[in-house]
This record gives sequence, structure tokens and C-alpha cells, in this order.
Amino acid sequence: MFLNNMRTRDITICFCCVLICFGFLYYSGSKIDSINSAREEMNLVINEPLENAPPALAFATVAMGAFRGLVVDILWIRADALKMKGQFFDAKQTAEWITTLQPRFDSVWDFQSWNMAYNISAAIPADQPEERWRWVKNGYELLRDEGIPRNPKSMKLYRSLGFIFQHKIGGMVDDAHQYYKLQLALSMKPLLGPDTNEYFRKLAEAPLDLDGILADPEIKKFVEELQATDEVFADKKNFVRNYLSLRQSPSQFKESSFDVIDKYRKSESLEKFDVFAKAYQLRNEWKLEPKLMEKLNLMYGPIDWNDPNKREPLNWEHPDVHSMYWAAKSIEISGNKEYSVAELNLDRMIYFALKDLFRYGNLIIYDTPVETSSEVDGLEEKSITAVVKTVFVRPDLRMFESYNQANLSMIRKYEEMGEDVPSLKHGYRNIVSEALVMFYQAGHKDYANMLYDRLREMYPQRKEFKDSLAMFIRKRLREELQTLDINDVIEMVQMMLQEAYFRYAVRDDDESFGREKMAEEIYGDFLMTLNQSQYRAKTQMPDFSMVRYMALEGFLRDNMYP
Repeated sequence: MFLNNMRTRDITICFCCVLICFGFLYYSGSKIDSINSAREEMNLVINEPLENAPPALAFATVAMGAFRGLVVDILWIRADALKMKGQFFDAKQTAEWITTLQPRFDSVWDFQSWNMAYNISAAIPADQPEERWRWVKNGYELLRDEGIPRNPKSMKLYRSLGFIFQHKIGGMVDDAHQYYKLQLALSMKPLLGPDTNEYFRKLAEAPLDLDGILADPEIKKFVEELQATDEVFADKKNFVRNYLSLRQSPSQFKESSFDVIDKYRKSESLEKFDVFAKAYQLRNEWKLEPKLMEKLNLMYGPIDWNDPNKREPLNWEHPDVHSMYWAAKSIEISGNKEYSVAELNLDRMIYFALKDLFRYGNLIIYDTPVETSSEVDGLEEKSITAVVKTVFVRPDLRMFESYNQANLSMIRKYEEMGEDVPSLKHGYRNIVSEALVMFYQAGHKDYANMLYDRLREMYPQRKEFKDSLAMFIRKRLREELQTLDINDVIEMVQMMLQEAYFRYAVRDDDESFGREKMAEEIYGDFLMTLNQSQYRAKTQMPDFSMVRYMALEGFLRDNMYP
């Protein structure tokens, strides 16, 4: 009897255990869908095989199997510890191992690029801008060339790439920011032609590869003649790169090579091949698709004052335009009709890029003499004057309407989703308030009045918009004078000088002299405050004579003046 009771109890326990196991299995099975969704959101699932993967990655993916995750966890802990200790170079090596083992995990690419563009570059002395730029460049190239191709739908990586262009290169947080802007502009300049929408359309329509352009018999003849002059052009893979180098630096190649260029100069064949070469380089080196570049030009390009329905191309030498491109491309690939924080952040990136292009989108490169000293025969020092290129940014009033329309469109987009995004509305109010002051100072009072009426209509409860426009401007200037920063000073001085030159043109000499004198005093007072700190070295503001010259150029090119 006792044995029977024990047997019955054992059977009952086993039966209960089986039921519990089935319960756990059923519960875990019900969570599979949510787990898979979370894995997809975090890009931890591979839905398609890696193509053209390097041997190291292919081996690691297959050989380590299930142990890959454990090894990655250990490496992540080590990378984070090295970062906290400030050992950024060692952290970089560890992160490279993680990218090899887990290429579809976007956070490691984000970590690696940030480490190079921000941590390692900042660890290099500011008097070595070339080395700093190398690491900033490594950071954005890692995302652009490796991280995004392996995670093509990761909004996080597109945003990080755009942020490097917008913040690290386009901003002023780094002592070498002007050098970064200069290098980006000089790198892009050879790949851009006439500043017209027609030229960008030609880039978009250019063949995708060399075989496509060689279908034209005349172009094929030109290419064969060029290949016959120098064996360097026999390398089909690097033919386009070498051709562009020949156009920029003929002295590095045989004279006979450039003779071929002279032979075909002004011919339709050379023009077509030149457009193809630039489009090919934009696609393959910079990963910029000319069709999307053309689309952004038509959507966000500066307004032509003579024809408000016409837009001119964006300045693709400017870092904020690159930031805008990567944000727009991510939305084009992964955007959806439902609200998401990731998409909102990308929309904000476009918003800030347009705002920056309005406030300092006019990129001016000019030569500056710099005196250096060197020893002569080890006995005496001799002063040598060298000429270096410098970058200066100033407002581009033509970009305001592009910013204005894009921001209103963005606000409507999220309102249609049922989302209230107050930060967009507050930001819009602030930048329009700044803009109307700039237009007023530049002498465009009718346009400033139109903006002020728009603010009154959109924000009827705001007390500051109850005043007259002139009173609003005075109050705004009084506030700005108490909290001037570099951007405010540049905007204020440039607009005052442009209005002064207009008044000179209409023979209002007394008023124009007063405005010019006031602009010089504001600029000089601000420079005096910079001399008391190290901030002037960071901003490297030009002399007032150069500011006057650039303001005069801006006045002559401003079609809003009669």
C-alpha cells in the first residue's frame, strides 16, 4: 500500500512537471513574434545574406556559430572599459573586432565612428589639423562605406553620419573646424560643374559605369587615345579617378596625356565623359546619388529672388548639405506613415541643416598671408610669407524661404499623424524672429513686414508680437547685444553693411556712413572680448576689411535690392 502511494505521488509529480513544461513552452512560443520584432528593430536579425563579405567576416560568421554572441559581449565590455579609461586607440581596435563578428549590429558602427571622429581626433593637438581631419574623415567614411551598406535601413547610422557633417565639420565645437570645412569644400569642388539645375540633371542621367559610357563610339575613341599615352590609364578600375586627377593636376602625368584632352577640348565627347566621370566619382567614392542630389536641389535649393517659383542648386561643398542628404536618404528608404522618434530626429536634422544654411550657408574661401620663420645656414632666422586658404561663413538670405517652407511642411506632417511637436513650432518662431531682424537690417523692410505679419497670425497670444515692427526690432537687438555670440555678430554686421552700401548707392551718405561706423564698432568690441579668451583662435574671425569686402559682394549679388 505504501509503495502504491509513493508510485502514485511520483506519477503525479511527473505529470505536473510535464504540464509546467508545456506551459512554459506555450508561453515562450507566444513571445516569439514580439522577440523577433524586437530583433528586427535592433537590427540583430539577418534577413538576407551578406554579399561580397571580406574573408575574415565570412569565416567569423560561419566558424564561431552560437559562440559569436558571447565573444561579442566580452569585447563590448572591454571596449567600453577602454573608452572610460581614455584609451581610444585600443578601443578602436576592439570595436573593429566587434564589427567583424557582428556587422548587422548598428550600435557598434556608431560607437566606432564616434570614437574616431570625436574622441581620437580630439586627442590630437590642435596645431595638427591634418591629423585631426584624417580621423574625422575615417569616422564618416566608416559609416558611409561599411556600416550603412551592411545596415541599409538603420536610421541610427544615417543620423550619426549626418551629425558628423553637421556638428563636427559644420559646427564650431572643434578648434580645427575651419580646416575641416576647407578640406571638404576642396574635395567636392572638382566633382561639381556649373551651378545650374541643368548640370545636375546631366549628372543624374549619366551612365552608371564605364561600359555604359563607352557605348558611344566617339567617347570610346577618346578613351582609347588616352590609354595609349600612359600605362596608368590602362587600369580600367581606376581609369575615372586617374582621368579626374589629370584634369586637376596635368603636371603629374605625361604631356602627351594632356595633349589628348586639348585635342578634344570643347567637343561634345569630352563634355559627356567629364559629366560621367564626376557622376561616377560622386556615386562610388562619396556614395552620393546624383538623382537624389537633384531632387534635394529642387526641394530645398535657395530661392531665386527674380522668380520665387525657381530654385537654384544647393552648395554641395557645404557640410550641412551633406547632413541633409543622408537624413533625406534614410527617410526615403525607411520612412513610414506612422510616427517614430527616429524619423523625427532625421526631420530635425534637415530642419537644422536648412537653418544653418540660412544663417551661415555662404561659404567663402580666400587666401590669407601667414608669416613663418626659418633658419638660414643655422645662423639667423628669416621671415617667410606663405599664402594659405581660409574659410569664412556668412548668412545666405536666399535660403530662408527654403527653411520656412520645409519647416511648415514638417509641422503639417506630424499634425496629420496626430502628433503635437512643440519643439518644431518653438524653433520655427525663434528662427523667423531672427530672420525678420536680419532682413530688416539688410534693408528688405517689406519682406520683414511680411514675416512679422505671419508671426502675428500664427502666434496671436504672444505679447512680443503686439508691438510695431520697429519696436520689436529695437527690443530684439537690445536682447541680442547682451548675449552676442559669433553667429549673431556676423549676421548683424553683414546685414548692417549691406544696407549701408545700398544707401551709398542711392546717395544717402550720412545714413550709410552711420551704419558702417556702427557695424565696425560692434565688430571691434566683439573682437576685444575674444582677445580676453582663447575663443578667437577657435573662430579665427577675419579682419574687418575682409568682412566689408564680403558684405559688398553680398550686396552686389542680392537681387532683392532694386
